[in-house]
Amino acid sequence: QVQLVESGGNLVQPGGSLRLSCAASGFTLGYYAIGWFRQAPGKEREGVVCARSSDGSTVYADSVKGRFSISRDNAKNMVYLQMNSLKPEDTAVYYCNAGIVPRDYWGQGTQVTVSA
Repeated sequence: QVQLVESGGNLVQPGGSLRLSCAASGFTLGYYAIGWFRQAPGKEREGVVCARSSDGSTVYADSVKGRFSISRDNAKNMVYLQMNSLKPEDTAVYYCNAGIVPRDYWGQGTQVTVSA
């Protein structure tokens, strides 16, 4: 059974850090492009970062450049999102994504709340 399961979301103060994890099962993550997306209340889902499987190249949203970092451990079938210098506007449900045409897999999301 194909699954992506996120974890690590929490309440954190502005300026703090969190690391989100995404565990993949039922497929070999190393062949897939990976990404993190987020959706804030009342807003559309937006891309945070995507990473290619072939060369590891990444594309970050301007709003998170220099603060967030994606990584993967193909041996463990894991994806991570390190988030530093968090801001209240980073508050959202964060979703893990893995894709290779025509397959596109999503996790159920994990809540990140940045508030004093």
